Amino acid sequence: MALSLIIGGLTCVGIILSVLFMPQIKIKRYTLSTYCLCALAGAACMILFGCVSPYGVLQSLSSQSEINPIKILVLFICMTLLSVFLDEAGFFEWLASVTLSHAGHSQKKLFTLLFVTVSVLTVFTSNDIVILTFTPFICRFAAHAGVDPIPYLVSEFVAANTWSMALIIGNPTNIYVASSVGMDFLGYFKVMALPAAAAGITAYAVLRLIFRKRLAAPIEPREVKATINDKFSVVTGGIILASCTLVMAVGSYFGLEMWLVALVSAALLYAVSLVYALVRHRRPAELIGCTRRAPFVLVPFVLSMFIIVLALKENGVISLAADAFGSDHTVLKYGVASFFISDITNNIPMSVLFAPIVNSAQPAVRLGAAYGTVIGSNIGAFLTPVGALAGIMWMSLLKQYNVRFTFARFVEYGAATSVPVLSAALLTLTATI
Repeated sequence: MALSLIIGGLTCVGIILSVLFMPQIKIKRYTLSTYCLCALAGAACMILFGCVSPYGVLQSLSSQSEINPIKILVLFICMTLLSVFLDEAGFFEWLASVTLSHAGHSQKKLFTLLFVTVSVLTVFTSNDIVILTFTPFICRFAAHAGVDPIPYLVSEFVAANTWSMALIIGNPTNIYVASSVGMDFLGYFKVMALPAAAAGITAYAVLRLIFRKRLAAPIEPREVKATINDKFSVVTGGIILASCTLVMAVGSYFGLEMWLVALVSAALLYAVSLVYALVRHRRPAELIGCTRRAPFVLVPFVLSMFIIVLALKENGVISLAADAFGSDHTVLKYGVASFFISDITNNIPMSVLFAPIVNSAQPAVRLGAAYGTVIGSNIGAFLTPVGALAGIMWMSLLKQYNVRFTFARFVEYGAATSVPVLSAALLTLTATI
């Protein structure tokens, strides 16, 4: 047990340090994520030192369990491909331009429109995609209009990482934890709809209070032009994404697994788009773009963390952790613990670690523990940049656009918003579950 704990602890420290000081390294034309290398090294050490057997790893990866990380990765990557395809076709940027064009002279109206747009998009797509798309757009618009971009950037980031908890497909952490206790699409939504709404409304109110002075000054309306690259691609991508989400919602009644629905939807998108490109004698630019942007780096990262957690489980660490949480005030304990641990280790390894702990909890409190963990993993993303991959990418984008936003400033805004938002979500969950 001691050896597995040491290796697991050193891996987490390595991931934190790599994210803070050297998130990427370049070797010629290739860019490698150092946090992924740390996870791979930890998993390799677990196997080399006998903390877990190679046969045990293969058996777990080939199991039919809902928590099989391969199924979860297929689900998340395929859903990301569907969302990124729409972005490549110009849908998100066009929608952002339409939103900004309706703001008129009022920064308050612009702030509200942006918050609502990001929230709705995040529910049905992905927080990472929305952040990657809207952040450059906000930076360019603010520079052109001569307004402070910080209120809008913070609003976008908080909205995306709050409303991502509404649907099971909104965040890989949702998928991993929810799958560990066998939640289906509709069952998850029925429970999480109210906590997500409470968190979202609280987030908006807190942000309006924080930025009330900065939003008081009027702005000159600016024409922001953005065109949809290919209407057929947008319509096709939108229909397939909507159909995929609908089939997932009712699929549990017919025994359809979510990962399989997502895989078939992504395959259908590729097939239709390739045929369309051939017929029109054009390059399938949207497919090439979304394939390049797919988060394939998560594959070795999640699999490595799965191996590390499997080793901890086989050495009795998971059972001890589940016993330490106990069976009282479950939602609060798991929610707060997952919130803080996400900000220390990142919310993906936290979810991989917490999933078996949740599954080892007593049956009477297991669901509450799972939902509390989901809330903590999403809201933990905006306390520190380490909390989620979205935070790391967001900070990197701000540097590219010369927007000064330090680690300390991130924590300052994160603390002011995350505490009331986390409280609202956990209290609502406790009252309704």
